[in-house]
This record gives sequence, structure tokens and C-alpha cells, in this order.
Amino acid sequence: QKQAPNRYVNRIDHGGKRPMAYIMGNRKQLSFLPPKIDDYVGKEDPVRVYDAFVDSIDLHEMGIIRDPYQAGALSFEPKAMVKLIVYGYSYGIRGSRKLERACYHNLSFIWLVSGILPDYRTIARFRSDNKEALKQILRQNVKLCMKLGIIEGNTLFVDGSKFRANASINNTWDEERCKKRLEIAEKNIERIMEEAEQIDKEEDSAGTLVKLNKELQDQKEMRAKVQEIVKTLKETGKEKINTTDKDSVNGKTRQGSHAIMNCEVTTDEKYGLIVNSEAVSQNNDLNQLSPQVEQSTEILGKPPERVVSDAGYFSLKDIEKVAEKVKVIMPGRSQAQKENKRTPVDPFGTEEFSYDKERDVYICPEGKILKRKGIAFGSQGKISYKARGKDCRECKHFGVCTTSKNGRWIVRVVEQEGLKERLEEIYREEESQRIYKLRKEKAELPFGHMKRNLGAGQFMLRGREKVNAELSILSTCFNIARMMTIVGIPMLIAKLNSM
Repeated sequence: QKQAPNRYVNRIDHGGKRPMAYIMGNRKQLSFLPPKIDDYVGKEDPVRVYDAFVDSIDLHEMGIIRDPYQAGALSFEPKAMVKLIVYGYSYGIRGSRKLERACYHNLSFIWLVSGILPDYRTIARFRSDNKEALKQILRQNVKLCMKLGIIEGNTLFVDGSKFRANASINNTWDEERCKKRLEIAEKNIERIMEEAEQIDKEEDSAGTLVKLNKELQDQKEMRAKVQEIVKTLKETGKEKINTTDKDSVNGKTRQGSHAIMNCEVTTDEKYGLIVNSEAVSQNNDLNQLSPQVEQSTEILGKPPERVVSDAGYFSLKDIEKVAEKVKVIMPGRSQAQKENKRTPVDPFGTEEFSYDKERDVYICPEGKILKRKGIAFGSQGKISYKARGKDCRECKHFGVCTTSKNGRWIVRVVEQEGLKERLEEIYREEESQRIYKLRKEKAELPFGHMKRNLGAGQFMLRGREKVNAELSILSTCFNIARMMTIVGIPMLIAKLNSM
């Protein structure tokens, strides 16, 4: 068989009747890469967007100092290292060893870093040393998006998702576990010392004593370690702590219980681009609305007109911290309960009693009146309301709604109830319902992209600072992918190069 110039080879099929053509390769055939590295990728290759993006941001503002006249050993150009990390994350390549390999074998990486070859230690060290700066890369990206007019900041969607931490749930300790482990260590130490005393009286026991001394030392080290954990629990006030990543918490995901970090992401209504992201050490979203609104306001330079979230953020004390001119669109717990239909609604819960402002009374589901009785629990901000005992005793729901013969009581927390009722009214508005329906489309897409497309369902780094740097990079990768779709690669490269 002789290879044809067009690299097709004629072969005879099993019947021996007609020729068949196959495309064949030849490793020994002479060929050359383009003479310039710049020609390794096409003019509209996505890698050029990442290159233009990093070139357009201010590393000094992020906190990365570029000093071409520094003394000592030479180091790699910071912009090239940032490009390598961001581009690697955008294609699911996050490990420093894999990034090093890509610089040798992947033409787009070779083009991006102009042929430099940092080893994995250098990459890992740069990422660790500049974690605070890398946390700012999303902020730089948002500023560019605002200049391009693809982030408006009028309506923001806030949502959270659990990402696995780089730690095992088996390394989680609480007070009870520490107590049991200390008891075991104390018993082992006592047992070993008794054995050593007994063996010490016998002859030819040097080898056994060495073994026992080693075992005794191990138990003492374990005791000291557990005592340190107990001390940390008391100092931090935490119920549990993970010794691998102290900032992680236990949480349930679809894959089971794990050590997790809860990632809060705020997206813009116009194109669903991420405005702010933060990893927090808790396994739910309570009390996270106001911090996300505050951080987003700082980044955008203005407060949003509306902020939208699900009932997982429902905390009246937290919502009170949101600026008054920001309209909060969020279902109350009873509203969300009725909508998702997963948990049966208590037909006689406090939420089912309507409040009449004009008469200052509550009306029960059966239409009975609960009149104002005065201050409750000695607090001016709490007012009690009570139904007549006769009305309750004669009601067909007596024993279910209340078992008190004196009648059903309700305590109204004046300030919070007013806010709660206002939130429920806002949520019922037609315009609010239209915007709330966009929540899943805008707020949940980033998590799907990160976890599925980028394979980043688990963080590689440990500690909140490093995890937040990693989350900032992942958020930026999502935004850049959306920017290429919205603006188009050629136009986006041109606009970034002109900034």
C-alpha cells in the first residue's frame, strides 16, 4: 500500500471487489507549525477574548504589583499568569499540574501565555499569594460589562447553592465527639502505662517497651489535638468545626451529606450576568440578602431598584437592613409553602388569620373576631389579640385550632408584622409575579454552568479567602462565556482592545 499525496489510502474490502478509502495519518511526514505563535489560533478563537479581557483590566487596582525592575530571581509576568488561571478555569482545568501540562501540549494555552512554561509549583504559589487580588477579578469584569451596557443593575436576583468543600465530613468535630475521644485517649494512656510498668519488671523486654512508648506518644498527641479542638470550639462559639477546612460546614446536597460552602450569587436581570458572588460558612441562605445587596450596590455604584429572592432568605430582621428605596420581591413562608405544595399548610397557622387595619382586629379562617387585649410579654412592640372563649368552644375546629377554653390568642410584633404584610402585598402584584418568574432563568443558570460545564461542584482550595478567590474566577468565567454569546467574539475582542 502506498500513501497518496492527498493522504487517502486505497484498501480492498473483505469481498475483494471494490476499493475503500480511509484517511490515514503519518507521524514521519514533515510538517511545521506556523512560524509565529500568534498564528497558532484563529482570529476569532475564544482564547483571544480571555487575552483581551485580562489586558483590559487594571492589575494594580486588584492588588497585583507589576515591577519590571524588581531585584532577585526572575518571575513570570503577572498578566500571563492571570490569563492562564482564568482561561484554565473556563475549560474546567483548575489543578496546577494540569495547567502546567496545558502550557506544553495545548496550542491555545501556548498562544495565550506566549510560550512561557511555568511549573505547577509556580502556578499554585501565584494563585495562593494573590488570592485577595483574584477575588477582585469579578469586580473588574462587572465594570467592563457596565461600560459595554450589558449590566444595568436595576433588578438583581439573589440565590445560593451548596458546593462541596475540599474536606471530608468525617473530619467534623463537635463537643460530644471530643468528649468521647478524650475519654478513649485517657483510658488508653492509663492502660499503656500499666503495661509498661508490668513489662519493666520483666527481663528482655526492651523491644516491647519501645513499641509501648511509641503508642503512648501517639495517644498523648491525639489528646493534645482534641483538647485544641475543644478550645477552638469555645473560642469561636461554633457547635461543629472541620479540622481540614475550618470555614466549611456540614450540609446536605443531592449527593448526600458533605462538608460544604454555601455560595451566594447575585445576577442582573438584563442578560443574567453575575454582579457579585460570595462563599459563606453556613448551610442555608438566612440573613444573606442584605449583605449581597450591600456588596452589589458598592460594585455597581448605585442601589438596585428591585431585588428578587426565594423564601429561603426570609428573615424580617435582615430585610429591614435593606435600603427603603430598594423594592424586595420575595414570597413569605406561607406563600412559598402554598406554591411549592411540598409541605402541608397549617390551616390554622398565624398566617391564615387576616389582620384588619381599620378595626385593629384579627379575623380567623372561620370569620370569628380576635380583639386587641393590650401589651404582650411586657413589650410595647408586641400586642396580644384574643377570640372569645365561647366562640372557640362552639367552633367545629376546637381542639385543632386551639385547645384553650378561653379562646385562641395571637401576638402581633408591630414593626415586623407591618413589614411582613407589605412584603406579601408586593409579592402579589402582577409586575412582581412577572419578575419573580424570571428568577430561575437568571439566578440558577450560573450554578448549572459552574457545576456541570466547568466541573466545579467541589472547590480545590481551602479557607474562605481562597474559596472566594476561586468562586470569583468561576463567576468571571461564566460572565465571559455569556459576553461572547451576547456581543459576539469579533466585536467583543475589538471593544475590549479599545478600552
